[in-house]
Amino acid sequence: MKVLVSSRSFGRLCPEAVSLIEQVADVERSSLGRPLAEKDLVEILPSYEGVIVGVDEVTRRAIESSDRLKVVAKHGAGVDNIDLEAATERGVVVTYVPEANAESVADFTFCLMLALARKLVEAHTSAKAGRWESSKFTGTEVYGKTLGIVGMGSIGARVAKRAKGFDMRVLCVTGHPEKHRREAKMYKIEFVNLPTLMKESDIITIHCALTPETEGIIGREELSLMKESALLINTARGPIVDEEALFKALKEKRIAGAALDVYSREPPGADFPLFQLDNVVVAPHIASYTTDAISRVDLIQAEDLVKALRGERPKYVANPQVFKK
Repeated sequence: MKVLVSSRSFGRLCPEAVSLIEQVADVERSSLGRPLAEKDLVEILPSYEGVIVGVDEVTRRAIESSDRLKVVAKHGAGVDNIDLEAATERGVVVTYVPEANAESVADFTFCLMLALARKLVEAHTSAKAGRWESSKFTGTEVYGKTLGIVGMGSIGARVAKRAKGFDMRVLCVTGHPEKHRREAKMYKIEFVNLPTLMKESDIITIHCALTPETEGIIGREELSLMKESALLINTARGPIVDEEALFKALKEKRIAGAALDVYSREPPGADFPLFQLDNVVVAPHIASYTTDAISRVDLIQAEDLVKALRGERPKYVANPQVFKK
């Protein structure tokens, strides 16, 4: 059997994961050095039983192009770039790693929060240029503020845990508050509706999955409810936020700032409008990029991929309905 690795980070820090797969299949890396588009996968997938992907376009057409494909392994937690329905219909198992990078993403959320609140990026650039403009970079405290968390999955819960150390009031919007009673009690989380969260939060951070229901959930109307001093952070998925509406809100100073690690199109390009604003901190989708998280994800993914290739049930399956076939 053969496995294609399109994810650029898989196995780079954890060669043991590659060795594990090599016990059952030949492993080949994509030579393109970028996420694979649908047309790339249509040409490539017919030669492989398994593929490890990042943000590649694993569409219905790509999946249906191959009669050999047994497993698509997502190198991460979000599977919005994979057509799960098509995979299930074709008997293709889709694995993912839902919690292994949660600590790293929660850490990075606070990294962005603090950098934005204290204008660290601007101050850093100014100081390294030889300027001394201390009074120009007066920031705001995070301690004691109200934090609004959109989504209470494994990452959202860990962000709430960290917020407790900053003595923050924590608000949360989630579709299933009854599932999170333990976290609510531990971290004093108040479950509210989205308008209330947008109005009352000093900092809003997004940690929900991208679904048809959450796409564009933070739009013009929601942004208009935010305080002028409020900050928005997105380390989840770009399309959850209406980027055009966010640009206008930031440019017109209707909100104070935003920190983004994800975008509706990745990479967004140097001419991306939000990149032109001084009150925006950006990163290239690296919230989960720590040696700790990548190694954990690699090993869990390799173990599940091997199980799928052997016809066994993996631990983390994004389309469990496939086993009913």
